[in-house]
Amino acid sequence: MTYHIIGKLLQGRYQIVQSLGAGAFGQTYIAVDVDYPENPKCVVKQIKVSSSESGYLDMLRLLFVTEAQTLKLLGSHEQIPEFIACFEEDERFYLVQEYIEGHTLTAELPIDQQCGCLWTEREVVEFLIDVLGILEFVHSQGVIHCDIKPENLIRRSSDASGKGKALRKLVMIDYGSIQSIDFGICAELCIDRIPVTSLGYIPPEQFIGQTQPNSDIYALGMIAIQALTGLEPLQLKVDPNTNEIFWRSQNTPVNDYLAAVLSQMIRYNYQDRFQSVGEVLRVLKQIIWETQPSQILEEDSEFFPEAAIEGENYQNPTSGKLSPLLTGIKVGLAANSLLMGFGIYSLVNTSPAYSETDTLSKATKEYQAGDLQEAIALAKSIPSHSNIYPEAQATIEEWQGQWQVAAQQYEIAQTAFNESRWSDVLHAAAKVPNISYWQSKTNKLVQKAYVNIEAQTQDLLAKAYERASEKDFSAALQYLRQIPQESHAGALVQDKLAEYNRKRQIRAAYFLQKAYKQASISDFDRAVKLLKNIPQDTLVYAQAQVKLNEYTQKQRVLTDYQKIAYAKRINSFIPKKSVTKLESFQGVNYLQEVNIR
Repeated sequence: MTYHIIGKLLQGRYQIVQSLGAGAFGQTYIAVDVDYPENPKCVVKQIKVSSSESGYLDMLRLLFVTEAQTLKLLGSHEQIPEFIACFEEDERFYLVQEYIEGHTLTAELPIDQQCGCLWTEREVVEFLIDVLGILEFVHSQGVIHCDIKPENLIRRSSDASGKGKALRKLVMIDYGSIQSIDFGICAELCIDRIPVTSLGYIPPEQFIGQTQPNSDIYALGMIAIQALTGLEPLQLKVDPNTNEIFWRSQNTPVNDYLAAVLSQMIRYNYQDRFQSVGEVLRVLKQIIWETQPSQILEEDSEFFPEAAIEGENYQNPTSGKLSPLLTGIKVGLAANSLLMGFGIYSLVNTSPAYSETDTLSKATKEYQAGDLQEAIALAKSIPSHSNIYPEAQATIEEWQGQWQVAAQQYEIAQTAFNESRWSDVLHAAAKVPNISYWQSKTNKLVQKAYVNIEAQTQDLLAKAYERASEKDFSAALQYLRQIPQESHAGALVQDKLAEYNRKRQIRAAYFLQKAYKQASISDFDRAVKLLKNIPQDTLVYAQAQVKLNEYTQKQRVLTDYQKIAYAKRINSFIPKKSVTKLESFQGVNYLQEVNIR
């Protein structure tokens, strides 16, 4: 009970002063660190222990140390509490983390639709981008938070980092529910173990032990909808046929695009949701600058009717074939590129004759179309008395240099393509200057290279998944490391690299613990086999090697002892005159010389 520990001094250093609350996995307290004169506050979590059986405690101890290592990595992020210490005392396990001064996000959320403090769309987007940035880091470490809710997001009272003092960033806390890695086996989540404050934010798959990284995305989407509507998740209606949540009503004025993003975040089936945090971040960040490029296009359309670039099929934003956002971005970029292009020909003094400007413009088109010689000839035809003559001469020199670079990089890309070096194709293509002729030629190689990269990626992923399902995480990691960085599965690959590496570390520690147990009953054959399964680049490898040498020696001694025992049994059936040599061998008692245990 709580009152038993209030005032208690743990490790002779952390004095418990207040209870923060209890969850499915333990009790959380505020403590003061008496080792420092100012007695700074910290958070102490006592891990729940449901059995005192030694085997259970050994496994819990192993998982506890592993989770502590994960929390230490997570604590390196500026918006996650810093990990301070972990220890065991009286067969109880404790984690110590940084205490965050501030208030929970609950205090900022609207209570109901009439309270007058519903969040704006901009506030919701900025909130999502902020928290998704934290989640992206968490997932990159191979773990899932599993309990994203307003109570676990704290607004700092102040930020201590220079100019950031006024930002008062959100901090994501309480990693006691992060998914434990039991070699791929996840337990179902019992409803009676879930805190009431978590209900509504937990997605359906989490209740049946199929937690996914995008389970956290679901929870975050529910918070955003609560901020827009003033309704808590359990107050929202559910379609009885599809199980999808009805959240958008006439009282919720929200941009169609943002509404679509939020609905995609909270889909009932996790396979229909965004598959990674990176996907959500990309679409949200586009919302912020959606209007600016389209404004540029509208303002300059009368001056640059070529905005519908030759060879490009830009769709009308109102046609419905593309989303207004994506169309606006695409056309806006076209306008921007035209503005930058025409900037080259701006005048220094008075305006030249239209024919000279037209000549340079025509030369540029020839250059972009691939006729360098014609482009240079046209530029050279501009008379020396023209105001744009100096610029035309400089442009000729620039064209010649860029053309040479483009030709060289295309040749490199072509050679790499012929040799099936797909990543090298992309690297060379990225260095090709912005010349339509060369870009068009290179893009054909790039498209084919991407197709091959994705095919290669799917093949390597399938092999990695197969090895991981067989618990061969070392082989799975080798396949993942062969996947090109340019693959569209980059975020997934990084998540799996972190996950499989973590599982391999746990599996190695598990083998070491099993080897200890086998050795304790003198089964050194089994202990040695377990130790040989521990990969070289794991944390417990050095310790395993020490034990491997020890158990191998004991295994040899035990074998010799068994031979002696066997010889004794044989001796009883052999005539006296034939046992002289056996008697001399029987005089050695190996078990007295070497402690087998």
